[in-house]
Amino acid sequence: MVKKNYNSELQTTVVGSSVNVRDLRKCTNRFLALSLLFIFAGILKSDACTGLLVGRKASTDGSVMISYSADSHSLYGALYHWPAAVWPEGAMLEVVEWDSGKPLGRIPQAKQTYNVVGNMNEHQLAITESTFGGRPELVDATGMIDYGSLIYITLQRAKTAREAISVMTNLVRDYGYCSGGESFSIADKNEAWIMEMTGKGAGNKGALWVAIRIPDDCIAAHANQSRIQQIPFNDKENCLYSPDVVSYAREKGFYKGDDRDFSFAKAYCPYDFSGLRACEARVWSFFRKYDDSMNKYEQFVRGDVTREPMPLYIRPNRKLSLEDIRNGMRDHYEGTSMDMTKDPGAGPYKSPYRWRPMDFTVDGKKYLNERAIATQQTGFVIIPQLRNWLPDAIGGILWFGTDDADMAVFNPVYSSSLKTPECYRAGNGDLYNFSWTSAFWIHNWVANMAYGKYSFMIRDIRKVQQELEDSYQQIVPAIDKAAAVMYEKNPDEARRFLTWFSESTANAATERWKKLGEYLLVKYIDGNVKKEENGEFKRNPYGMPVSPDFPGYDEDYYREIVKSAGKNLEVK
Repeated sequence: MVKKNYNSELQTTVVGSSVNVRDLRKCTNRFLALSLLFIFAGILKSDACTGLLVGRKASTDGSVMISYSADSHSLYGALYHWPAAVWPEGAMLEVVEWDSGKPLGRIPQAKQTYNVVGNMNEHQLAITESTFGGRPELVDATGMIDYGSLIYITLQRAKTAREAISVMTNLVRDYGYCSGGESFSIADKNEAWIMEMTGKGAGNKGALWVAIRIPDDCIAAHANQSRIQQIPFNDKENCLYSPDVVSYAREKGFYKGDDRDFSFAKAYCPYDFSGLRACEARVWSFFRKYDDSMNKYEQFVRGDVTREPMPLYIRPNRKLSLEDIRNGMRDHYEGTSMDMTKDPGAGPYKSPYRWRPMDFTVDGKKYLNERAIATQQTGFVIIPQLRNWLPDAIGGILWFGTDDADMAVFNPVYSSSLKTPECYRAGNGDLYNFSWTSAFWIHNWVANMAYGKYSFMIRDIRKVQQELEDSYQQIVPAIDKAAAVMYEKNPDEARRFLTWFSESTANAATERWKKLGEYLLVKYIDGNVKKEENGEFKRNPYGMPVSPDFPGYDEDYYREIVKSAGKNLEVK
């Protein structure tokens, strides 16, 4: 195939359409020039995940949005791709466990599979998860389908959320489910669902599950704790469930009451202190921003299991934008009693990060480290955005970032892309091999510098992060329009164009982040802060560097030193 220059091709492709060619060219050229400037400017539970969901009438632009942080200490943040394919009769699919790489068995391949980029396919179907574990006796190690395979096999076989639920539940029914309890976000361009699933114990095929549709004008979230309480059994349009979801709980002695009072969460993943403080608290921190009444649940999420649980979803007091979801994924309980930048553990530079383990013991008493939505061990973070007013090839955008959302950039990757950007590609480095062209490694390099001087460096990080993400907000509408014009004439050409855009923006952003890392190292070396003037590091009249600032620590940290060692350090 001949590689095309889409920057020049834009000038001719949209002639005669409603798109303003001159403005589009100007916008595109400005974006590419900005990218080049970024590249060449010289001065410039421990494994746990969180998912947020927004219905289409609860979003500012009418899109359905979900989010996901793939949090794991052993996950390399790569973006995977499965191209669409037609398979011959008798073809088999090898199922490999997502977490370990262990082969689990082989199942018949579908006749046709769809293009999948990460956790989203070409039909604007997206699926993510968070693990709640639940009762260990319900895990069936003999099953052939783990939670990760369940997601990625389904994305290759289903077009809508409802179809995905059917595919997922049929797979575990036929081949067995070998993971612990999971909450799944399942969304398409029109609706969003939460499905919760757990196994049935050793040697028992199938799974116990329930799926609830989130109302279009509502938002929801889940974070490693089962959240579905009572099941509206009579609402067949908005609630789906396994036929034995209640009877199995009775059989095992997990529940004794009437069907109408049955709670999936209480039966299969009962609340405990960690399930509230480390998991439900993350949901609460998101909900409270859009519903003042959520403040009444603070004692509940702080660990009081006797109190009323939070609802599965809420109707927000305003509509949410893509930026709101990005900020939601960057949350460290700021503005709450659990604000991680406020307690002494934040150190002298107010870092909202706590190294594992999740708890520690002093003088025989156990204490905890808060577990926020944004956490350092994240492999990748995504916001699938699903837009029903555009053709599927254009409407689905996977906003993708590597490492922790707080210090990641959400780059647009269209779900019809024919390949993944080099900076996100598996094999471009790995967890044991650094690569200067890997977004995962570049972002981790910058983040690990920032941990030690967070309150200073995060200001510089935010500036570049905002610069890039704002530029995407400006250019994406023009890219949508140009792609729509191409799509009417040649869908394949439109997909190649969107692939080019996704790849070029991601690679340019990674190079920009590398320049940011170089800048941070120079500016903050050895605990000093270099002076700047007109966007450059300041020099004296003879061209030599001037003396840097010596900021020391803040008063709170000095007071902590005085408390523990004041007598020894006092100036006489």
